[in-house]
Amino acid sequence: MHPTGLITALATPFDEAGALDLDAWRRLLQWQLSAGVEGVVVAGSTGEASMLEDAEYDTLLRVAVETVDGRVPVLAGTGLSGTARTIAQTRRAAAAGADAALVVTPPYVRPGQAGLLAHYRAVAEQGGLPVVLYNVPGRTGCDLLLETVAELALHERIVGIKEAVSDPQRVAALVALRGHGFHVLGGDDGSASRSMLAGAEGLVSVGSNVAPSAYRRLCDLARAGDAVAAARWDARLAPLHDFCGIESNPVPAKALLQRLGIGHGLRLPLLPLSARHQGEAERIAELVRELETHPGREPLAA
Repeated sequence: MHPTGLITALATPFDEAGALDLDAWRRLLQWQLSAGVEGVVVAGSTGEASMLEDAEYDTLLRVAVETVDGRVPVLAGTGLSGTARTIAQTRRAAAAGADAALVVTPPYVRPGQAGLLAHYRAVAEQGGLPVVLYNVPGRTGCDLLLETVAELALHERIVGIKEAVSDPQRVAALVALRGHGFHVLGGDDGSASRSMLAGAEGLVSVGSNVAPSAYRRLCDLARAGDAVAAARWDARLAPLHDFCGIESNPVPAKALLQRLGIGHGLRLPLLPLSARHQGEAERIAELVRELETHPGREPLAA
């Protein structure tokens, strides 16, 4: 399993009563596939994984695996605060047919680097799936340092990292670790073009929930080394990058998805987009429609 290119960290659509909206889920998956995404993440942080019941988690993965039907890898978010629970969740994802586990550093507990080594090795050896590391210290309070990644990259069942720290020096150091089946993926839409031009092999994106064709184009340009064209396209995407961070993820992305007819609302403690940002949401929704009609791609259906 080699995660590269554009991978969408999917939001989870709910209906007006707050239940899973499986019709919207299938439509979101089909849209992503038709737009050319090269992988999807189910039940990551963008998918409100911590608000899902076990049966809902199983259902989302099962439907995703059935809908994707082997066309692209399905990564399951399985990272939890404890190692034993993370292994159990990874086994659950494996049983549902996922291709790999996206495993965030353990939230809140703030293990040291030796603890992170032991944690990830245990998940890789006992969870039943290839592991993609996920480092996002701003959310977890835990930073997976380069020296630790270098050791983990040697493990045959650890196949990559999603790195959300956008520091160019860190990205360059991670890129130097590529090889032997280990891949580097950006985890920040705003710096993704720069990271891929520097050698990262893909992007796990939030914005591609609503503009998959546009983000696929960004990835194609940057991975091809076309810095001028990539910068020009990235500038067009910049308002969407910024909007997706205007409130806690996935609040802004789900506000846009709702405007596009996919899902309703979030689960507590998250609340819908605040009133002061509704006007901006309308402007960004129009931008999304423009972005999705660029040459060579099909326009977004209303």
